[in-house]
Amino acid sequence: MLAILTCEGRRSEITPDEVTVAGDVILITVDTLRADALGFAGNDEVETPWLDRLAAGGRVFTDAHAHSVTTLPSHASILTGLYSFQHGARHNGGYRLGDDLPTLATLLADAGFATAAFVGAFPLDSRFGLDRGFDVYDDDFSTPDSLFLTSERPGDEVVALAQRWWDDNASQRRFLWLHLFDPHAPYSPPPAFALRYPESPYLGEVAATDSHLSLLLEGLLEQEPAATNDQRPLVVFTSDHGESLGEHGELSHGLFAYEATLRVPLVVWGAGVEPGLDSRAARHIDLLPTIAQAVGIDPPGELPGRSLLEPSATHPRVSYFEALSGNLDYGWAPLQGVLKDGMKLIDLPIPELYDLAVDPREVDNLIARRPDSASELKALLLTQSAWTPLGAEPSAEVAARLKSLGYVGGPSIERDRYGPDDDPKNLIEIDHKLALLGELAIAGDLEAAIGLAKEVLATRPTMGTASVYLANLQLEAGRPLEAIDTMRRSQQLGVASRDLLRQLALTLIGIGEATEGLDVLAPLLEDAADLEARNHEALALAYLGREEQALVSLRAIVMIAPADVRAHENLSFVLLRMERFEEALAAARRTLDLDPGRAGSWNNLAIALYNLGRRSEAAAAWKHSLDLEPEDPATLRNLATVEAQSGEG
Repeated sequence: MLAILTCEGRRSEITPDEVTVAGDVILITVDTLRADALGFAGNDEVETPWLDRLAAGGRVFTDAHAHSVTTLPSHASILTGLYSFQHGARHNGGYRLGDDLPTLATLLADAGFATAAFVGAFPLDSRFGLDRGFDVYDDDFSTPDSLFLTSERPGDEVVALAQRWWDDNASQRRFLWLHLFDPHAPYSPPPAFALRYPESPYLGEVAATDSHLSLLLEGLLEQEPAATNDQRPLVVFTSDHGESLGEHGELSHGLFAYEATLRVPLVVWGAGVEPGLDSRAARHIDLLPTIAQAVGIDPPGELPGRSLLEPSATHPRVSYFEALSGNLDYGWAPLQGVLKDGMKLIDLPIPELYDLAVDPREVDNLIARRPDSASELKALLLTQSAWTPLGAEPSAEVAARLKSLGYVGGPSIERDRYGPDDDPKNLIEIDHKLALLGELAIAGDLEAAIGLAKEVLATRPTMGTASVYLANLQLEAGRPLEAIDTMRRSQQLGVASRDLLRQLALTLIGIGEATEGLDVLAPLLEDAADLEARNHEALALAYLGREEQALVSLRAIVMIAPADVRAHENLSFVLLRMERFEEALAAARRTLDLDPGRAGSWNNLAIALYNLGRRSEAAAAWKHSLDLEPEDPATLRNLATVEAQSGEG
């Protein structure tokens, strides 16, 4: 297992009158990076020479913690200086940072800084609200050789883009935020690092990330120090959270908040920063006040954090944290907790208390032996941090992108009370089964995956995420009637999410039960903003012969959301049914402009071209559709027909 960072080394304090105003600011966040997975943290199993050099010349905070163990909430805390219950972005996907909150970017932009962010993965997409205040917010995940959208991009690409911006804006004060996603699961380091770290692909990803950062760090670390130190930028390096790597039974992160995921590396380097090790408690909410002081501006309002450049006497010793993936994705008990003076309370139906100074691995639960300490920490849990109503359900696109990165589930059903049976410690084997289920599905063993999903549902019948898994697997296996039964059971238990109900309706429509599908959609359509449900309604209307009504509905969706790919695709389908082939062709082309990876739209395009007498173009479009979905029987039949007619079959 990875080494534990020690707090040995020189330590000095900085007083406010010693602070030199920084000219530029660079914030580097590395996703899913453990505090003990770096060379400067005492880990001799990994080589991180560039970050080690940054740490050697900077101030290393050896007791730094996040407040959340997922990407969006942690970064929102870093950028706003607020706890997650204050900024509201409490989970990936269904939450968004509010438009009225000042951020590092808005503050520095107002102070005259050029601002840019280059992010490595979809959980930080601009749609989630972190882009405010940035002149440039680069979240383009299309690959250089393709128009297809992905959900992440390699660190060397992100650093190269950031370095180009940095160089192009050298004439003004700059704020650069650089986010690298590479250490996130699944661990797949570049070939050279995979060879160097065959036993630990995670550490291979960490070493590769260090190498990617060399392009930026070399220029900073090699420059001659200015006499007054005011020409050096302030560099803040941290991670959003760590990674469990199997500790406490957790495979990755999000379910628990043990030190493996809650503790983060933190280095502050540059103008006015005295190098050395600093054992004071440091928190993500302290970073905005620290940067504000370093550049000579006032932080907004009453923030819970304090500048790390202040002396110890004024620095708080308490930190709030939460881990809500188990609750929001699986419907398990929400996890909250508090840290103070090395004591850590994890507030769950089965509570936990640890003395981190003597038990850094959190193996000795003191809750029964230290009730007074537990009560003191429990009292520090702020009342406003109590669990709030659920966030919005992610759209189909957002859910699919997050799923591609290993994030599962969606909003669970709200509950008032949770007992020991809902404690994630007692349910971790279910998480293991779901992970194995995913691996089996990817490997094509649908029967084994279906069996595991049924096992999970037998244990937790009300676990909506398991119902979603099982229904999707049954659909993929070509068993829609079984999938409908699965979704109906979830509906009857009152735990069906909106997403599951939409899938139920779509499946019913697909087997010719459009009227029943409309019945399922009826309560969802009360929310006019549910464009996915409205798309499904239009399909049902078309199958029922009410094409004109479907057309009106789809055109209304396109007016509201011009980039709604489903609406354009459905529009081409309905127009084909109405034999309005020129309009269907235009709608199919518009769909493919938005997303060239949709096999169904290539098929629609081909049908329109064929009926317009453009058979060679139709054949090419059908071939493209088959490239995307090689086994689609309808497309195979259509292509065979047109090739036979042209004498090629």
